[in-house]
Amino acid sequence: MTNPLLAPWDTPFALPPFAAIRDEDFMPAFDAALAEARANIAAIAGNPEAPSFANTIAAMELAEESLDRVGGVFYNLAGADSTPAREALQRELAPKMSAFSSEIINNRALFQRIETLWQERETLGLDDEQLRVLTLYRRMFVRSGAQLDGAAAERLTAVKARLAVLGTEFGQNLLADERDWFLPLSADDLEGLPDFVIASARAAAEERGLEGHVLTLNRSLIVPFLQSSPNRPLRQRAYEAWVARGANGNASDNRAIAAEILSLREERAKLLGYPSFAAYKLEPEMAKTPQAVRDLLMRVWTPARAKAEADAAVLEGRMHAEGVNGDLEAWDWRYYSQARRLEEHDLDEAALKPYLSLEAMIGAAFDCANRLFGLEFRPLDVPLYHPDVRAWEVTRNGKHVAVFLGDYFARGSKRSGAWCSAMRSQRKLGGEVRPIVVNVCNFAKGDPALLSWDDARTLFHEFGHALHQMLSDVTHGFISGTSVARDFVELPSQLYEHWLSVPEVLEKHAKHWKTGQPMPADMVQRLLAASTYDQGFATVEFVSSALVDLAFHEGAAPADPMAKQAEVLADLGMPKAIRMRHATPHFAHIFSGDGYSSGYYSYMWSEVMDADAFAAFEETGDAFDPAMAEKLERFILSAGGSREAEALYTDFRGRMPGVEPLLKGRGLLDAA
Repeated sequence: MTNPLLAPWDTPFALPPFAAIRDEDFMPAFDAALAEARANIAAIAGNPEAPSFANTIAAMELAEESLDRVGGVFYNLAGADSTPAREALQRELAPKMSAFSSEIINNRALFQRIETLWQERETLGLDDEQLRVLTLYRRMFVRSGAQLDGAAAERLTAVKARLAVLGTEFGQNLLADERDWFLPLSADDLEGLPDFVIASARAAAEERGLEGHVLTLNRSLIVPFLQSSPNRPLRQRAYEAWVARGANGNASDNRAIAAEILSLREERAKLLGYPSFAAYKLEPEMAKTPQAVRDLLMRVWTPARAKAEADAAVLEGRMHAEGVNGDLEAWDWRYYSQARRLEEHDLDEAALKPYLSLEAMIGAAFDCANRLFGLEFRPLDVPLYHPDVRAWEVTRNGKHVAVFLGDYFARGSKRSGAWCSAMRSQRKLGGEVRPIVVNVCNFAKGDPALLSWDDARTLFHEFGHALHQMLSDVTHGFISGTSVARDFVELPSQLYEHWLSVPEVLEKHAKHWKTGQPMPADMVQRLLAASTYDQGFATVEFVSSALVDLAFHEGAAPADPMAKQAEVLADLGMPKAIRMRHATPHFAHIFSGDGYSSGYYSYMWSEVMDADAFAAFEETGDAFDPAMAEKLERFILSAGGSREAEALYTDFRGRMPGVEPLLKGRGLLDAA
């Protein structure tokens, strides 16, 4: 029987044939694809002809097509719809894929061809994109150890293999803790909860095959529970379970894994000649140095902490007024803050959510993309990997642009958080290839599904990433879409969030799911007026996480990461009633792979730009100004990594921004 992952995909838009793919198809497909890729790489390295861009770099771009196709399906499924078989495959694949990568980096003949091209680059007649791709290929090889030899090269290969295994284990342990924990809620426990929380708890029970209502560790359920439950002991129990993910002393405890990862990262950096992993990791980013990151974070930390401490005093006063003695605790903050928001801004989440149905917010995101970039979205009726997933064809002026998949609901088989990925990336080399882009979220199910304001922002955020993929217009897949500096990649996503707050967007799309009536104008005004509410809390929990991440990687690896985390927070004067957004044992951004390691600050670095970039639209007097939208697409969304991030942003805006727009956007300018 033909393996469907290896056969031609005779499906609409060459989508993966999900209905035909079984878990047992993956490993044979990976083995065949790896063998094909190895043969292709060997042919490139052993080519008797003198190296040229076409027979070396362009050939490498196409050498792993089958592997990219198989991996594009598997790794999306492994994150969004895991099974025991897929988790076992991930563990088996981690060292295999790392070994393959190291084989390529350590291929002396291959690197010599790249080095020859690099040395002769001025005489090759390369266009700007080709020179950029050559530069990035050489940089990747050098930073991966291609210039090492002997024992150092062997050790680096072993270190990278072990890191791949540990990153997989960390993510799977976190998924296990999130999947396995739930708290049955009695009728008394439901007292004081709004209807949408009760409905979400009922849906969570049904998803687990249980009667009644349960609380889970999904953010879209536990946060509104913490905001609305008057039962303080129950809030404490739920909160402590939430923040204990990965640190329960069981088989899925991540603390020892985090320590080993940090130690190996330090060794990796030292083998490559860097003083620290942070110095290594930040070199190709916009920030360049650990000190530049620290400078930005501390510039924001000081006013954020002052604001949070002032807010904590107010909230503790409210708590004492209710007859609850003692200090304000982390499981109290959201409850009393929600009550304060209702009092000061007359904003009640239960009254707001009916205007923010999932359907309405998808429609709003699509409509903004249409007004800005002329994109249109047509639903597709095609087999997909889970019944919850939906698909749209994206077109412009009748021409196919991409396929967009939306996987919006929480389930036990899905890792936490929200993300955007591509099952297939855009490129023109070897023929026009249009992308298949996936947004994955963890919204609570409901009938209908109603979003919080934070949920709606998340939807817009991930769709901003999707636009970066879908509007990509480059020749080489190596620099396609989101293949940009880590501290630049969040610019399109965070920028797109701004359009959710445009009053005309809310007036058009924020309609009551039952009556169809638009959100009342005074509610819109109150919502926007409260946009900076509780930003002291939000900024403190984020910046503390980013500073701990930086401290982990800036010097010698700590033998005890939990002790180092406590030391950093104490030195910062962390407010007692606020915890890190991501404590070490569940800090998947930096431990479940290398992506955001020493890079969690990237969201804030990009926020400096997104605040300034949206100001460019505001300065025209039109949030949908066509000329500004065209510049945004041309210089940022379609450009991928075709130039350095600073050059792309400067082309769009004419200059790099300062930190003031970020502080203003978070309501912290006065506190600074």
